[in-house]
Amino acid sequence: MIKHHPTPALLLAFTQGQLGASLSIAVSAHLEHCECCRHKVLALQETSAQYLDDDVELDEWVDNEMIAAITDDDYEIHPKQSMPLRVNLKGHEYTLPRALQSVGLSNWLKLGKLARAKVDLNEGEVHTNLLHIEKGGTIPLHSHKGFELTLLLAGEFKDEFDTYVPGDFIWLNDANTHSPSTENGCLCLTVANNSMHFVQGLSQVLNPIGKLIY
Repeated sequence: MIKHHPTPALLLAFTQGQLGASLSIAVSAHLEHCECCRHKVLALQETSAQYLDDDVELDEWVDNEMIAAITDDDYEIHPKQSMPLRVNLKGHEYTLPRALQSVGLSNWLKLGKLARAKVDLNEGEVHTNLLHIEKGGTIPLHSHKGFELTLLLAGEFKDEFDTYVPGDFIWLNDANTHSPSTENGCLCLTVANNSMHFVQGLSQVLNPIGKLIY
């Protein structure tokens, strides 16, 4: 069962078209998995006009400063109608969210049991990636210099906070430290505005090149 969802503020911004491309895609992809949030979005769509008529500003709804800082991007998403896009990684075929079908993907960059493909959105410091972790893979213990959103698309992983299933929408910031690992492999969509900071053992040698791998 999905336990981690976008905040009400983020869902409201989504319904009002106020999110940048990366977060709009991430929320859309979450909605493909989550019936609960789909109902919430429908309810917000029905009521948002009333709040706007009453001159209620979006900022009054926002309970997260980071959300407020990234909702001023006027990029609009116009998804194409097409068959689901599929990728094959390590013998596993994954169907990607419909929201990704209108954007480009880079070639995959492999780092041990990890592989990343950049999603071409041109949002400056905000980078969006597909992240594949192979069976038995672990990301060393790290914190985040900015925010990191992880949407689990397929498989499972766990960290110090929980065990996650497809559709979980996990928002972390510089106050969080964790080490994700997976027994059977997983595919995630990640959005971040700065690099990871490794905090333990030999992995710390990666910190000088952290900008290259977020």
